[in-house]
Amino acid sequence: MPLAGEKVSRRPVVVIIGPTAVGKTDTAIQVAQALGGEIISADSRQVYQYMDIGTAKPTPEQRATIPHLLIDVVTPDQNYTAVDFQTQAASAIDDILARGKLPFIVGGTGQYITALLEGWQFPKVQANYQLRSELEAYAETQGWEALLEKLRSVDPITAERIDGRNIRRVVRALEVSIESGRPFSELQQKNPPAYDVLQFGLTLADRAVLYERADRRIHQMVEVGLIDEVRALVEAGYTWNLSAMSGLGYLQIGYYLRGEMSLDEALIDLCHQTHAFIRRQYTWFRKYNPAALWLESNAEAAGQMLAHIQQWLKRVDNGAD
Repeated sequence: MPLAGEKVSRRPVVVIIGPTAVGKTDTAIQVAQALGGEIISADSRQVYQYMDIGTAKPTPEQRATIPHLLIDVVTPDQNYTAVDFQTQAASAIDDILARGKLPFIVGGTGQYITALLEGWQFPKVQANYQLRSELEAYAETQGWEALLEKLRSVDPITAERIDGRNIRRVVRALEVSIESGRPFSELQQKNPPAYDVLQFGLTLADRAVLYERADRRIHQMVEVGLIDEVRALVEAGYTWNLSAMSGLGYLQIGYYLRGEMSLDEALIDLCHQTHAFIRRQYTWFRKYNPAALWLESNAEAAGQMLAHIQQWLKRVDNGAD
């Protein structure tokens, strides 16, 4: 506890959430530039090297404009978890603040952001590699939906939170539940870090417009080389069973490259699955980001956000809650 008259050290962090394709990157860059900020990416797919088009990474020009951290962290055959993000993002925040800059957490992976802000303490259960292999084999033969249903039978809370297509995460949640005898969700304790957080959400009130924007971006990805990007990953030895290769876009282009779908069928599936993903993102944000101030994603959003942040920083500097 600080002594009487002692100034409390404030640790301001701005968070910008929103569904895929809503325009978070452009808005965040504008605001961060105006405030001398740096961006920490909260995207579970942009951490992978060599996966640029399908993950909609900021362009080299955008990344040259303002620092972006936690992009290209691991290769596609390496694991990257919410624990990794939590640890690395906390370190990045400390570094940014130490240099007198303002950290911006920007992304659509709600679990990563929630784990960081709420200080989730993940259960320490030793890996059971035989069980993992059995569960992975089950998913391969029965499908990810069947594996998710298996998790739902022992831990419906985690099954609701998790991205069922991320086989590695579902397997780990099942592993922890089975090995510990308790649901994974019950073992997640919280120890929130001492940040002063201001959260924004970017949205489009007309969901059909957002879906149309997402569909347009998908077709643009194909036009600029998504198929070649996926083919190059396979040629480099990254196999289809990797978690990284199960992401939206990579999964569907995989269907096309293996002759399981025509390109049109693969893109239709990708559009439908992206719409479903957007709905899941909104569900997560409604539950775990109730403090977020939601703004319509348009030409005025950056200015509105900037005004709110400037007022908030004055209060933070004055030690107000």
